Amino acid sequence: MARTRLPPHEVADLGLAPPGVSRIAWAGGQMPVLARVRARFEHERPLEGVRLAACLHVTAETANLVLTLAAGGARPALCSANPLSTQDDVAAALVYEHGIEVQALRGEDVETYARHVRTLLAAQPQVTVDDGADLLMTAHALGGDTLGGLIGGTEETTTGLVRLRRLEADGKLACAVVAVNEARTERALNDRHGTGQSALDGIVRAGNVLLAGHTLVIVGYGWAGQGIAERARGAGAAVIVCEVDPLRALEARMAGYQVMPALEAAERGDVFVTVTGSRRVLRGEHFARMKDGAVLANAGHFDVELDLGDLAALAGNVREVRPLIEQYELEDGRRLNLLARGRVVNLAAGEGHPAAVMDVSFALQALCVEDLVRQRGELAAGVHQVPEVIDREVATLKLAALGVTIDEPTPEQQQYKESWG
Repeated sequence: MARTRLPPHEVADLGLAPPGVSRIAWAGGQMPVLARVRARFEHERPLEGVRLAACLHVTAETANLVLTLAAGGARPALCSANPLSTQDDVAAALVYEHGIEVQALRGEDVETYARHVRTLLAAQPQVTVDDGADLLMTAHALGGDTLGGLIGGTEETTTGLVRLRRLEADGKLACAVVAVNEARTERALNDRHGTGQSALDGIVRAGNVLLAGHTLVIVGYGWAGQGIAERARGAGAAVIVCEVDPLRALEARMAGYQVMPALEAAERGDVFVTVTGSRRVLRGEHFARMKDGAVLANAGHFDVELDLGDLAALAGNVREVRPLIEQYELEDGRRLNLLARGRVVNLAAGEGHPAAVMDVSFALQALCVEDLVRQRGELAAGVHQVPEVIDREVATLKLAALGVTIDEPTPEQQQYKESWG
């Protein structure tokens, strides 16, 4: 695309494009599954002319997804799902080198974020790709033509699916949504291995904390919580799990972790990580019991898991002691250290999931978008699971990229599996 004819955009600095190009290429080199999908898309063009809006973390990995969708013929536009995760050089590269509309600035305020979402929706996209459901929730709030042309969307977070299922339960969800977050490959790789590694990476980068010999409290033992627990234990931390689901709590106990209510854990933890997809899971009563020097981090999508209002109300003084660390000094002199303003720590304080993990997530996204377009008008409004054929295809491609082969069932075994007699 000629550089004199740039797409609509609001990015920090187009001069950052050269390092962004390099960053995108580096990530792409670690995403062989998505590369296979992109090569097929370039040949078949299954998304020809489809208007697509994506509200995702604007990172090098996301750039490779957007370029794959564009290779398939889509007309994508991208905004940020989190103001602290945007990589400004990547945003610039997408606009300047690849001709993609991007509305994203690292550190943008809430008003700017909302404006960017509305800007993408003003083009009346036919497909949405969401990380937190803000595009679809805003589209439903606006109604009218914004909803009228929607084929459907995909959602990649637990938080977003909670919101969309509430909309569905009220009979108000107006289109089909594919729950990419609940695919087997997504759970196993993105949540467990991606969040498990990247959340701790963000904590260590921000605070230079030593995990060995300290107690790490995980609030929420879903797939992501399990991954964080495994890696924290591997780094030498004592791990405490807090849960509201008895089955998850039992899983944690049988895995060898201490399990207790959050109020009890509050007195024992050195590092706290919330990863529930819910809100206010650590509140004033928990902060009041914490040790001097405790570190607070959130690995959930939205910054609502830690009650920052309660934390501010308890503090007589707040100061930034390191980049991305705000220290809240309580009236009795205890200090609590909040990482990345309570936003998702792996992206706000680190680089997020490794590209090799996002390879699977974004291959799922691309194939689910293709499936939505192929079935336009056939899928009922509601939340749908990822088709098993797509889940298995992505897993098979990832194994091949890793050089792994597996057995296939014999005809006798297949018949036994399918027979009832």
